[in-house]
Amino acid sequence: MAQTHLHFNMHIGKKKPESVINRETACPFCDRGSLTDVLEQRGSMIWLMNKFPVLQDTHQTVLIESEECNGDWSTYSREHVHALLSFGVEKWLEMERSGSFRSVLFFKNHGPYSGGSIRHPHMQIVGLTGYDYRSQVKDSDFMGITIDKEAGVSCTLSTHPRAGFFEYNVILEDLDRLPKMAEYLQILAHWILHHVNPRNQSYNFFFYQWKEKLIAKAIPRFVTSPLYVGYTIPQVANNLDEMIEEMRRHYF
Repeated sequence: MAQTHLHFNMHIGKKKPESVINRETACPFCDRGSLTDVLEQRGSMIWLMNKFPVLQDTHQTVLIESEECNGDWSTYSREHVHALLSFGVEKWLEMERSGSFRSVLFFKNHGPYSGGSIRHPHMQIVGLTGYDYRSQVKDSDFMGITIDKEAGVSCTLSTHPRAGFFEYNVILEDLDRLPKMAEYLQILAHWILHHVNPRNQSYNFFFYQWKEKLIAKAIPRFVTSPLYVGYTIPQVANNLDEMIEEMRRHYF
């Protein structure tokens, strides 16, 4: 029988620091001299083992994005987002190709509604030994209206969002266009924080390997709809075209 759930270790979870809401908590990623189990460092970016591996039967790693505790994708230089996404995708694909995992997750939490516990900007790469995330993915998750498109890469707004309302897709068909994917994600982070979700200041990035493509979803985070929590019924907004036109006025 295929695995349907991941098991969360509550004993480890209780020990995790929280600095998204409690800003008085000392940031473990700022104290670089105390970091352990570092796997690789490139400039200000550090890839290391997660000190609090709460998910059982997984290999949890963290990619610290920079030295700046209050930084974010929306404010980094273009050169830094290029380097950051290149580093993250390289390590994600290395873990996928290692043969040690059924699948590997690559994602980012930002803000109090995103599910994260540490404010310092970071991404996570998690190998799953018994779970294939692709079993929960379908083609329609990435269907959408084009916002902008260049050779080998496109940015769309989902018409069939996985969880509901507004989900943005960056679809990469040519790995050489990875820098442009990073630029689209930077635009989406800025758009979400300043126009879509300025009150909650929260979003996620989720990355997928899907049918010879690398796909990223950028999702504004609000309080989750009870229809989705109770019945897994996603909702889609009725003003997608208006949102796209407004976004084009700001960025394209």
